[in-house]
Amino acid sequence: MRQWWQDPFRMFQTNLREIDAGLDVEAVLDYLEEFGANAWLLSVGGILSNYPTDLDFQTRNPYLSERPSGDLVGDAVEAAARRGIRVLGRMDFSKIDHRRAEAHPDWCFAGPTGERQVYNGLTSVCPSGEYYQARLFDVLDEVLDRYPLDGFFCNWMSFNEVDYSRVYHGVCHCVGCRQRYDGPLPAEPDADWRAFTNGVLDDLTGRIRTHLAGRAPLVLGDRADIVFHEANNAVGRRLWHHRTSESVSAAKTYRPQVPVLTNSVGFVDMPYRLASEDPQHFAQYLLQAIARGANPSTYIMGTPTTTPYACLEIAATLTRFHRDHADVYRDLVPAAETLLVRGESRAEFEGLYLALLQRHVPFDVLPVDRLPDVDLRRYQVVVLPDLGPVDLGEYDGKVVATGATQLLPIASYETEATTRGLHLEGGVPVIGAFHVVEAEGELRAYSRAPYGPPEKCHGHELLPHPGTVRQGNKVFFPWTVGRAYREAGLTVHRDLFVDQVGNATPTDLPEQVEVVVGRSAAGYVVHLLNRSGDTDQRFAPPLPIGPGRLRVPDGVQEVHALNAGERLPVDDGWVHVPEIGLFEVLVCA
Repeated sequence: MRQWWQDPFRMFQTNLREIDAGLDVEAVLDYLEEFGANAWLLSVGGILSNYPTDLDFQTRNPYLSERPSGDLVGDAVEAAARRGIRVLGRMDFSKIDHRRAEAHPDWCFAGPTGERQVYNGLTSVCPSGEYYQARLFDVLDEVLDRYPLDGFFCNWMSFNEVDYSRVYHGVCHCVGCRQRYDGPLPAEPDADWRAFTNGVLDDLTGRIRTHLAGRAPLVLGDRADIVFHEANNAVGRRLWHHRTSESVSAAKTYRPQVPVLTNSVGFVDMPYRLASEDPQHFAQYLLQAIARGANPSTYIMGTPTTTPYACLEIAATLTRFHRDHADVYRDLVPAAETLLVRGESRAEFEGLYLALLQRHVPFDVLPVDRLPDVDLRRYQVVVLPDLGPVDLGEYDGKVVATGATQLLPIASYETEATTRGLHLEGGVPVIGAFHVVEAEGELRAYSRAPYGPPEKCHGHELLPHPGTVRQGNKVFFPWTVGRAYREAGLTVHRDLFVDQVGNATPTDLPEQVEVVVGRSAAGYVVHLLNRSGDTDQRFAPPLPIGPGRLRVPDGVQEVHALNAGERLPVDDGWVHVPEIGLFEVLVCA
């Protein structure tokens, strides 16, 4: 039976302070309806219970006394039901108060020297301990026995190695971790520790899903009923303009039929919760989410009255667009024919990501550890960015690999000092790493020579070392062409790579238009995203682009441009796209 969350929905989260327990439920619901949301993520329990809990290890919010009923959750659920709005419970089991921490030290995070992690009077707990492993289920049962909630989100379900101030506290050494871990616990995180923590969290996620089965969905990681992604900004973090799109694509490529929820943060960073995110920046969260098939969600501190962020106007516009075209977003899944695999090398991955985007090659993203879980036969091309050895199973389509992927080098230049001054034929600079391989190929390397002073800049000799190697339907770049493009921005790097990939969408639209393709209940769906506003550490208002032409799949008889509200005639496989503002959506039938 189809569940409610398998249809498109739009959420609004009020992340409540304890002093917000007396909020006007009807006023918030009025706002949500006007906003276009049909689901409300409400702070329910964990650190504070916004209902009269009877569990002795939970804390009732003292400000519930401001409500005649003494029960915010009960009031919200009852009022929302009358309007047909879903209510999901935000739970936070990551911390307990001092009294419970003293009574249950085995529940608490313990650093390598045994110290607890205390922040604003609250003590962090560990997923290996009994609070997560057993008491969590008691809280969920108490809530569901009282209220017909439509789902649960568990905030900050992690091993708490880093606190709100971004202070690193080390690997947990609590009694639960010591008992569960095979061998002595490391002082610093390593591959075994990460595998251990992922295993504990995956097991806990599975047990919560099983416990809630038939009662309510779980919103959490990529193994939950609804995959959760938080789109946010952070002071001091380099902006990757495509973070939301990348994250949603990774989830939808792995499990296309599983809903993804992109909860977009309305404030600029956790220490600045009163400061609104820039509207143009916030718009990208929602726009990138819906283009890749996720459900949009807006997240604020307090209520719309207490924190009327400047970004909420454009958030409401995009949320209502999703509402008004729910038929287009129903069952929207990826339809790209190129797969970009994501590994540890961020610079290589991001450079190839940008190259594909700018040359209008629609692509999906997949984490390398999910390769065994996906049928790669749905892709014509698989791109492997500097991944080392990779097992593609029985995939026999085209492969384009870069860096140290697959080929066995006889020598490697991997530092700035050893690659400085290294060129390929045609004056192509090598940036990052170059691997010498015994294979026939093209784009041969020149030996390094002095690069200064100019009087001594000579002596480059052409070497037999290839910059590209072809083996059947596989093309190898034994150097980091993606990193080179990310760091230098030379189109020669971009075009060398993309020319080998192919699969570009024929169009005369400029490179500032991103092409995202999918299939839904409405047909073949093309999102055209205007990237002209992407600039250093921010998103500026995009400049209008077009009109222009774009090729649509064979057999398409009619195209509807949703933003323009126009039916576009198909002329020998081409459509004339109207001027694009922030974005356009083409539905091909």
